[in-house]
Amino acid sequence: MTISAHRSPRIVITGAGAITNLGLSAKETWEGMRAGRSGITVLEGEEFSRFGENAFDIRIAGQVKNFDPAKFLDVREARRVDRFCQMGLAAAIEAVNHAGIDFSKENPERCGVIIGSGIGGITTMEECAHVIRDRGPSRANPFTVPKLMANAAAGNISIRFGLQGPASTHATACASSGHAFGDAVHSMRRGETDIMLAGGAEATIGPVCVAAFNSMKALSARNDAPSKASRPFDKDRDGFVLGEGAAMFILETEEHARQRGAKILGEIVGVANSCDAYHITAPDEAGQGAVRSMKWALRDAGLNLDQIDYINAHGTSTPLGDKAEVAAVLSLFGNHARKSAGGKCMMSSTKSMHGHALGASGAVETIACLHAVADGIIPPTINLENPDEGMDVDLVPNHARERKIKYAMNNTFGFGGHNCTIVIGRYDG
Repeated sequence: MTISAHRSPRIVITGAGAITNLGLSAKETWEGMRAGRSGITVLEGEEFSRFGENAFDIRIAGQVKNFDPAKFLDVREARRVDRFCQMGLAAAIEAVNHAGIDFSKENPERCGVIIGSGIGGITTMEECAHVIRDRGPSRANPFTVPKLMANAAAGNISIRFGLQGPASTHATACASSGHAFGDAVHSMRRGETDIMLAGGAEATIGPVCVAAFNSMKALSARNDAPSKASRPFDKDRDGFVLGEGAAMFILETEEHARQRGAKILGEIVGVANSCDAYHITAPDEAGQGAVRSMKWALRDAGLNLDQIDYINAHGTSTPLGDKAEVAAVLSLFGNHARKSAGGKCMMSSTKSMHGHALGASGAVETIACLHAVADGIIPPTINLENPDEGMDVDLVPNHARERKIKYAMNNTFGFGGHNCTIVIGRYDG
């Protein structure tokens, strides 16, 4: 027996914004996902060229191209924040405009912001290190610390909109924005807030992260075919592709959204998180930590297993991670997800298109879940040409699929053994 799927108060989504390598808005990002388009390209930037043409074994990434922060921020403000914060602010501005919120008419103490960022301003750290080495310690930029702080996006967003309620940042690796959503939902359920801005921002495509992840043998080396490099669940995958970007959402209590006549895009019906308590980087091979996270999210939502129609997989394109996630899904959902048994639950990884944006990944993938339930379109797992053994799930290979669904699940798993699950439902009033 389950409880009602509609917790009190109900938490709805009324606005979305995004800056990704698939598009410079939430709409463009979704259109890219729906079309099965890859945003993985050859690395660009002076920070890489200074080391020489062939210094890096990895020369591909999911970089955001043509992003001009001056379209969203004044020049002085843009210079004083790191790239991850620039993208976070831009996505937040879009989400606020999309929701049609005028925060000057809201009680600022009942409005807050919670952001996920696994690393924060690491490119600012790199720049400062180069300046100290080449020009001396006295030439360090005085804005270095406020630029590199992982909480800089949350702080600057709260300042931008005058949000005086809860404001915090989660830095739980790739599960960061999942935790951010969870905390935002709990704040509103406790009656503390009416509106929360939640999401994630990450900009780690620089020499340090590319070299460090490569030294772990975690990255795909398919330099000759960037668009084919991210291939979750495929037998020929050889690692993940580093991505970047930001996605932000306006969450409101249903009562508040209806009182102001907002258009409701979807509903967050369940949230949960767990820890593998197993290894600092490798997942539990049986996926039992992921099982707990999904099971507890279903319990929080008051849903049965067979009510989940679609799962947006963490699906990074690493052998260990992909196998552990499929094992977890089959362990929990059984024949409902088992393709060979005619299971109806579909699962796909949009990281096949936009790569792995680390702490922002869960937020970017929430766009996929939101549109899946609202539009009846399931985004594909592209580059899935030769599924690995044991992948007995409908992984929606290569092409989007039309299917009217009610509930979607979003999984995000991170180094440290962190697991987060969000359940998003179609809003029917």
